[in-house]
Amino acid sequence: MSDVIRIVVVEDDPGLRELLTEELESEGYQVQAAESVENALPLIQQVQPDLVVSDLRLPGANGMTMVPQLLQLPNAPSILLITAFGTVAQAVEALKQGADDFLTKPLDMEHFLLTVTRLLENRRLRTTVEALRAGQVQTSFHGMLGQSRAMRDLYHQVSQVAKAESAVLVLGESGTGKELVARAIHQESPRQDGPFLAVNCAGIPKELMESEFFGHAAGAFTGAQKARSGLLKEAHQGTLLLDEIGEMPLELQAKLLRVLQEGRIRPVGSDQEFAVDVRIIAATHRDLEALVGESRFRQDLFYRLETFSLKVPPLRERGEDCELLAQHFIAHLSQAKGSTPVLSREALNLLYSYPFPGNVRELQNAMERAVTFCQGKEIKPEHLPERIQQASQLEQAQSGGADSGRPSQEMSALRTLSDVQRDYVRYVLREAGGNKRKAAEILGVTRRTLYRWLED
Repeated sequence: MSDVIRIVVVEDDPGLRELLTEELESEGYQVQAAESVENALPLIQQVQPDLVVSDLRLPGANGMTMVPQLLQLPNAPSILLITAFGTVAQAVEALKQGADDFLTKPLDMEHFLLTVTRLLENRRLRTTVEALRAGQVQTSFHGMLGQSRAMRDLYHQVSQVAKAESAVLVLGESGTGKELVARAIHQESPRQDGPFLAVNCAGIPKELMESEFFGHAAGAFTGAQKARSGLLKEAHQGTLLLDEIGEMPLELQAKLLRVLQEGRIRPVGSDQEFAVDVRIIAATHRDLEALVGESRFRQDLFYRLETFSLKVPPLRERGEDCELLAQHFIAHLSQAKGSTPVLSREALNLLYSYPFPGNVRELQNAMERAVTFCQGKEIKPEHLPERIQQASQLEQAQSGGADSGRPSQEMSALRTLSDVQRDYVRYVLREAGGNKRKAAEILGVTRRTLYRWLED
């Protein structure tokens, strides 16, 4: 969808038509209105709206007759029907024909706006999935996917750091995508046509680590029948990623520091030195400064690496990227099935409430399970891993005060973070005079996030 969200309201009651138009416009939507199907169809062809809100009973043709016609449009809008209680059966039939949802009169405006937001969000997700499959999404950066402020800042930092030649330190929890960041630095740098090599320091036996990095001469040690160039030489004029550098032995750290300072290496068992032109990117989930204090990491090497340090944000700090990534994984994992399920709101709420200690990697594994067990069009909570479901149940029990034991008076007086957040959101909304757009700006979140908080 474009930045401007267009809605067409089809309602023959002038008062309700005006009310719906005003409410939707107050939320920032661009709204056009019509009083009949006959007038609405050419308007819809012209406007190409994202959503059509239509009464079911209209003069002339009823709203249900529009449903199949709207679904035939090249960029079919979402469809929300409004019906009186007596025509619910007709509304259900319209859902079977392809309408997205219906509401009964009299309308609750708060619920109406929440429904509009949900339908538009589902439409955006469908569009995102289609664009992901077509390779058209502009929310990625050299393999990294995300449009949160934290990720946009990271993209900018990568672009800036890539221009330099010095070593880079990439920090972040396991599963956040540190290797993707290293590859992005390489691809953004003048070395992009050179080799990119990655090695996990924790996966190499200590007795072989020096030979692995610096190479060795033939006969340097038992079993060294041939000379080996080593990773530093193989990465000449390119980039070498040293993942989990905190696992590198102190004696090898000293030799690595010399490479950074002088650009020269000496293979094991050789009396010759070789010049190497390689950019070092180090990555770790460990606290290197703490390791320095424990004399387990060289201070001079730490300072050399820290000159250009980047922190990859954990998934729990990336806001709606969780949803974007989930849909990306679902689209990719569903290719073999031929159809792509969508996340139900209940499943999505579970993902948002779960802290994902394994970060993006854990989310990918969760989506693989969900796609495998989902046999329909919608991924539901029961398709997610049990740990995600149980975490939500535990959170609800804690927030509701449900406990097998009797809480102390002091504990019962304490409030959960979700309670504090909910009250503060409502306070800001009151101070903003009920204007949700203004409240969202004050809170520093999108209106979609604000609606989700209000609905929880």
